[in-house]
Amino acid sequence: MNVKPNTQDATPMRDLRSHHVRPSEMPWDKMRFPGCETKTLLFDAKSGLATVLIKMAPGATLPDHEHVLIEQTYVLEGSLVDKEGPDAGLSVGPGEFVWRPAGSRHVAWCPQGGTMIAIFQVPNKFFEGDGKMTDAGGKDWASAWGHVLST
Repeated sequence: MNVKPNTQDATPMRDLRSHHVRPSEMPWDKMRFPGCETKTLLFDAKSGLATVLIKMAPGATLPDHEHVLIEQTYVLEGSLVDKEGPDAGLSVGPGEFVWRPAGSRHVAWCPQGGTMIAIFQVPNKFFEGDGKMTDAGGKDWASAWGHVLST
């Protein structure tokens, strides 16, 4: 899974107040991957830390990507399946949780659709057909996020 952060209303993490988020009042943001939409619940533009509500239509796929740091996903509805990768066939259903270690790589899909909450320490790397590595928004990963790992 990955995130295309909507940072127009981002609040600096140094703000020590509680941040009450109402996802039911937020619009779904379409990702560049067909059938995938997000609601960004938390995003720190400096570190890349994000918590995202993700909805995937039946048959939607997140193409080949690497979890640069730990990713955590809790499935609310439907299922999330590893289509390709070392855990091909792994299916995570409603009420189940999966976490993936740094460096893990796979293709994820939702054969019947699904809704989940995902927590990212830094955005994932997507491997494009032309050999480029991008984030979910299509930006060059190293330029956008490489600084996070070098500090």
